[in-house]
Amino acid sequence: MPAEREVIDLDELDSQPADGTAPGRLTTRRKMNLGLVAAFVVGVVLGGVGVNELRDSRQERERNAAVSLVAFPASISGGGSNAIGVLEMNGQLAVINAGPAPVTVRAATGQRPGLRLHDTGQSRLLRPAGTVWIDVRLSIECASAFSTEPLSIRFSVETADGQATEVSYPVAVAGSRWQDGAELPCAQIVDTARRGG
Repeated sequence: MPAEREVIDLDELDSQPADGTAPGRLTTRRKMNLGLVAAFVVGVVLGGVGVNELRDSRQERERNAAVSLVAFPASISGGGSNAIGVLEMNGQLAVINAGPAPVTVRAATGQRPGLRLHDTGQSRLLRPAGTVWIDVRLSIECASAFSTEPLSIRFSVETADGQATEVSYPVAVAGSRWQDGAELPCAQIVDTARRGG
């Protein structure tokens, strides 16, 4: 008797694939593959957004931490001298924020032979491209205060993100308003010293 061939009816609903896997397993496998692909796509999108957010956050932190100040003598007034010929005067220092973020200037000090400066203790908020005038007290030795050497002023600053930092800026005092305002009092000090007192 000839062997009967097994016939596969393609219209039959209950048919099984040729590899012997059940149709439910095939559907489950396809759903699982689609789920993995969807999870991968979502992960890539979220990862890209996360990397962009991280980069933006880092750039914002760097921008807030960048401090760049420019300063120059603005005015000088009043004062007097002590027994050793040092002129004590009040002045103002103009400070410009050349950085990209607002900062608060907490203190300003500077010292070199013949000249000392310190602020009067007032903090000043300084916006980008803004200018503030800081009240300072100057101690001027008339004989050597106005050499061509700049006065390095150290600023204690609080950045927009709350970090404290210090920056320095060399201020030219020779030929400045400070020198102009101190010339007459210094001339009187020298004249008094020459006359013996």
